[in-house]
Amino acid sequence: MIRIGIIQAACSPERDENILRTFSRIREAANLGAQVVCLQELFATTYFCHTESYDHFKLAESVPGPLTEQLQQLAKETGIVIIASLFEKALNGLYFNTVAVIDADGRYLGKYRKAHIPDDPGYYEKFYFSPGDTGYRVFQTKFGKLGTLICWDQWYPEAARITALKGSEILFYPTAIGWARSQDEAVNRAQYQAWQTIQRSHAIANGIPVVAVNRTGWEGDMHFWGGSFMCDAFGQILFEAPQDQEVVHVQEVSLTQSDEYRVHWPFLRDRRIDTYGPITNRLIEEE
Repeated sequence: MIRIGIIQAACSPERDENILRTFSRIREAANLGAQVVCLQELFATTYFCHTESYDHFKLAESVPGPLTEQLQQLAKETGIVIIASLFEKALNGLYFNTVAVIDADGRYLGKYRKAHIPDDPGYYEKFYFSPGDTGYRVFQTKFGKLGTLICWDQWYPEAARITALKGSEILFYPTAIGWARSQDEAVNRAQYQAWQTIQRSHAIANGIPVVAVNRTGWEGDMHFWGGSFMCDAFGQILFEAPQDQEVVHVQEVSLTQSDEYRVHWPFLRDRRIDTYGPITNRLIEEE
């Protein structure tokens, strides 16, 4: 078993305040027995992608960099693995939405840069982020091999499959997703159910647990819907957070069930990889 902590929080406009509160909650999760803690997408700031503003580029920093170093010290202090989503400045004019993974001894293990970048009302990420260039990553930590994807990646089964085939034992999704103020309850409910269903499907199809950590609270006209959850390797919900509350939760997750589920539901065995070539095409036109 592995004990996974999630931190679902509302963010303020004060970056330093968000960081201090998150660090306090990481220590709280460690005291509750967490071995791995995953933070929500862009945890240090409000979700600035609601608008296109050049001023927001000032929020970015190098990865590894000052904030990563603080997280390394905290990981070493608490003895836990930390998965942290950051706004990365790689070069003047080149920015990424990035996850840094830090081992329980404080070592920086590397980064994953978000592959799928949305551009929708309220989510103008293409203005800020370049498509990730790291490929899909799996990190060998003290407590297991962890795969990290980010938010919009969660809608793409190809990303989950590749990460699983690389040996990931758990799939993590730091997330920032919510409802527009103008939407009605029926639309809200349908969107949330689709969001959870697609990720539980990744767990089932790949036979690995999934952990999704979302933010909560109002930011402008967006209500982040919380609902962070963990499911086992057959998609069964182990924990689901409320939609409108901040939460620190630690949950035991099995790393041994994957083999059992994959033996009895041998999706990986029965894959017809010889038929999948067309998947790399943008469009498949019948002759």
